[in-house]
Amino acid sequence: MSTLGSFAGVARAPFLLLPPTLVASGAAAAAWDGSFSWPRTLLATVGLVALHMAVNIFNEWSDMRTGIDLQTERTPFSGGSGTLPAGSMSTKTAFWFGVVCSVVGLVIGVWFVRQVGWALVPIIAAGAVSVVAYTDVLARIGVGEAAAGFGLGAGPVIGAALVQNGDWSTASAWAAVPAFCMTFNLLLLNEFPDEAADREGGRRNLVILLGRKPAAWVYAAAGLLTPLAIVGGVVVGVLPLLCLVALAPSLLLAIPLRWVFSDPSLPVPIPALAANVVWNLATNALLAVAFAIAVMTRS
Repeated sequence: MSTLGSFAGVARAPFLLLPPTLVASGAAAAAWDGSFSWPRTLLATVGLVALHMAVNIFNEWSDMRTGIDLQTERTPFSGGSGTLPAGSMSTKTAFWFGVVCSVVGLVIGVWFVRQVGWALVPIIAAGAVSVVAYTDVLARIGVGEAAAGFGLGAGPVIGAALVQNGDWSTASAWAAVPAFCMTFNLLLLNEFPDEAADREGGRRNLVILLGRKPAAWVYAAAGLLTPLAIVGGVVVGVLPLLCLVALAPSLLLAIPLRWVFSDPSLPVPIPALAANVVWNLATNALLAVAFAIAVMTRS
């Protein structure tokens, strides 16, 4: 019989901090551009967390069905939760849990469309495709990383700003660039430990398509683009000067980049995987804080 722990396991609960940081960044950027609503921000967070849970659950469900979960070498940051291989939950229960989470996210998205208009539809549609097709389609045709970068990166930042009152936020669009790069890299680095299992299971991600060294260089490029995008936004005046504090977490990139520039044929060190996660969460969070303080101190 499934327990609360098994539901948390297939949802990969420890990794559900990402959606709140994305919504916070987008909503705070919208506040900088002149619009903000606490109820809508909280509701957007619930919706995005539900969709992130759905992606994780369907990924676990699919990886169990294809046998990937039975071959992967798990780390604290990659390889799935191990809930289904351990028999803690049936694949049928996991599937329906994913469906429920998807419906929750969809209902919230439809409500927002009715409130703010059709400008939100492309973002919701792209998010829906990412939820339903990520594991069994997108991750098998070489676009999984980009889909994740938008669906759990750029899209939510822009969408969290749009749901405030339906107005476009230039600041959120700029903040979406580092969000895309970081989520892209969050997935990409985690694919290195799973290379053999993913190859056997029919995945065609960048590590498999390009090889480890070129894929590692792609990781480095996306990583370095993140602080450059923040600096660029400040220089052109779209982001407040205080957003430069969000550069600090990029110092953590030194840990995975040391592996990239040494020998990416070796296993990714656990500290590099950990730094990758903290860099992502801390950068989004600091952007949100910087926007918020800039709004409060603006004369």
